Amino acid sequence: MMSHHSAARRVAVTSHGRAIRGARMATEMTGESPAPPACAAATIDSTVADAVRRARAGDVDAFGIVYRVHAPAIHALCRRMLGNEQDARDALQDVFVRAWEKLGSFRGESALRTWLHRLGINVILERLRAGRRDALRFDDQAGDVAPSGSTPAERAEAAIDLAAALDRLPNGSRMVLVLHDIEGYSHEEIAAMTGIASGTSRAQLWRARRHLSRMLGE
Repeated sequence: MMSHHSAARRVAVTSHGRAIRGARMATEMTGESPAPPACAAATIDSTVADAVRRARAGDVDAFGIVYRVHAPAIHALCRRMLGNEQDARDALQDVFVRAWEKLGSFRGESALRTWLHRLGINVILERLRAGRRDALRFDDQAGDVAPSGSTPAERAEAAIDLAAALDRLPNGSRMVLVLHDIEGYSHEEIAAMTGIASGTSRAQLWRARRHLSRMLGE
């Protein structure tokens, strides 16, 4: 019999191409598609709710529905926070493997999207902490880091591509900017998630915004 872990990874791998295509079509800053009409949204919500109930009972195909609906937004989150497409794809699979394993603990107190989103952030932080010692650096005294694009052509590319500009930010600054300016978390929430001081979060956000302003030529 296929294990929960293997089943979830099979869903993630076989559905991944469609998910990535959806992510590329999503809104650049939010990773979400334009809101569907109310009647269509209600139908989608009902379908996903039914799929969650069946997935909790071990239905892999039902979990595939959950994956296809929510993978684009989670992929966009991973891509922005990790700054690397391959790492984002790996993290996306890890998120949904963990979601499959933990789906029984989802009680519906929050929206599934919120639950998956928080799970995604936890996975991303774990992956960063498991990497190089300085992969996730939050240093109040850190100096400015020059944009990696050293040629006019590289700077021009960043100016027309926000994703490229985000990739050029130091990991710590990018993490705070994505969580605060894009995902909407407060500095206190970021501090609780990452283990840094709220003042450090504010300092990193200020640096990130300044770097982006310079790279985008504003």
